[in-house]
Amino acid sequence: MIRSFACADTEALFHSRAVSRFRNIERVARRKLLQIHAATELASLRVPPGNQLEALKADRKGQHGIRINVQRRIWFAWKADGAHRVEILDYHQECRTWPSCSRRFIRARSCWRIS
Repeated sequence: MIRSFACADTEALFHSRAVSRFRNIERVARRKLLQIHAATELASLRVPPGNQLEALKADRKGQHGIRINVQRRIWFAWKADGAHRVEILDYHQECRTWPSCSRRFIRARSCWRIS
């Protein structure tokens, strides 16, 4: 059961309100949110396999995620009484802010010289 939301837009979508930034994933995202709400234990979210339930790492340790599509995930913290801090995030956008992903690129030196 969903106990709390970390994002007002995710909560609005759960309560069947239209959210412009989720327009293209609305139907699938709402279905996945209802699956989380109906779950009595974390293991039940492994079915269907398309959920791709995963434990998160780094600064999101202790949270889990299920896949909406290639780009978006629903992330939440699972406790004995259900899901807390539920939010829908752009996986690739969030990855840019993770410490493990935010290494600076060093410009390579040219391998040739113009003489």
